[in-house]
Amino acid sequence: MKHIQGSSMTGFITVLVEGKDPELFFQKCIERDIVVWNVEKKSETSCAGNIKLRDLTALKQARRGTDYKLTFTNKRGVPFLIKHFSRKKELLIGLLLSILLIFFLSNIIWEVKITGVPKDIEEKISDKLEEYGIHQGTWAFSLDSPSDIQQRLINDIPELLWVGIKQNGTSFRLEGVEKTIVEEEEVEGPRHLVASKKGVIEDMYVAKGQPRVQVNDFVDPGDVLVSGKIQFEKKDDNDESGEEKDDTYELIPAEGEVIAKTWYETEVTVPLKASHERLTGDTETKYHLKLGGIEFPVWGFGDPEYQDIHRDRHEKDLYLFKWKLPVSLMETTISEKKYYGTKRSKAEAVDIGVKQAKNELQLRLGPEAEIISENILQETIESGKVKLILYMAVEEDIVKQEPIDQGD
Repeated sequence: MKHIQGSSMTGFITVLVEGKDPELFFQKCIERDIVVWNVEKKSETSCAGNIKLRDLTALKQARRGTDYKLTFTNKRGVPFLIKHFSRKKELLIGLLLSILLIFFLSNIIWEVKITGVPKDIEEKISDKLEEYGIHQGTWAFSLDSPSDIQQRLINDIPELLWVGIKQNGTSFRLEGVEKTIVEEEEVEGPRHLVASKKGVIEDMYVAKGQPRVQVNDFVDPGDVLVSGKIQFEKKDDNDESGEEKDDTYELIPAEGEVIAKTWYETEVTVPLKASHERLTGDTETKYHLKLGGIEFPVWGFGDPEYQDIHRDRHEKDLYLFKWKLPVSLMETTISEKKYYGTKRSKAEAVDIGVKQAKNELQLRLGPEAEIISENILQETIESGKVKLILYMAVEEDIVKQEPIDQGD
């Protein structure tokens, strides 16, 4: 039956042959390589059978010079279905426009919902989404990928620790987690202020407590800087003359800042040769419909004549109402890129290394610390790289709270 496979796609016709010995006509067709099947004897003078649409011309040629009468009783297959609908253009156009309208409305964002964060952060997120063009009525295909939107929100809103984005049909749902700023737990009750690292005292601001060190003093970790144990003198009630006194203490929570000069040794390596890639700005965008693992090109054919290219691919799901279709739209942005090589002198490498070391130390210490000087202890060149060992002086608050053991 392989010879009739696919006949529903290409079209087939049921032919009624009338005349003397009508089955002989079908035999004549077979001899001319015309495919015939489902031949059925209707009467002594009529017989019906199916032929492919493509064999219609050959069938008419076979009938010439005979007394047989041919009647086409049935026409089936895609070609006849298309022809039938083409006669009703208004209906076909209306149906097509309805499908396009439903598809269009199913891929518009009708709801933007933000959960998991306080009201003030929710308002900030909402404002940023408006800036990004994400709001009710947005065409879903115009949105950036969820990962790009997540990264932009985290960069633009410092209070966000994490954000998750999910598109569910016509709804755009965003769940955020507020960043919890972990501050050093304040010691309750009486306390000293001690040194957290070694250094030389540069300045002191004491709000409560008794200073135990002075400017220019050198301190080690654990040395008491400001004591919460305040000593004062009290008259002895048993002393009638009022001349004899005994020492009395009061325990308080010491408060203040102690700015000291501290030192750090750090190591950094900078290559004398460096290479990097840069996008030129020339781009082309291609679109494919993805069904399963197969992609069908829709727009943009062939690759641009770039020597080196960078590809960004984003997959956008298609929806019909709330149901995700098995077809997705693949957007591929092809950008031209070029490679650039850089040669550095030793002085340039040293300058870059010093800046890099200072930036890394500043990130480690925080913005309140101030790097006041740096000295290069060692400078060597190995395997095309400059290796630096630096000694940097920093002014920073070295205070650490330490509870007072009241049992002493």
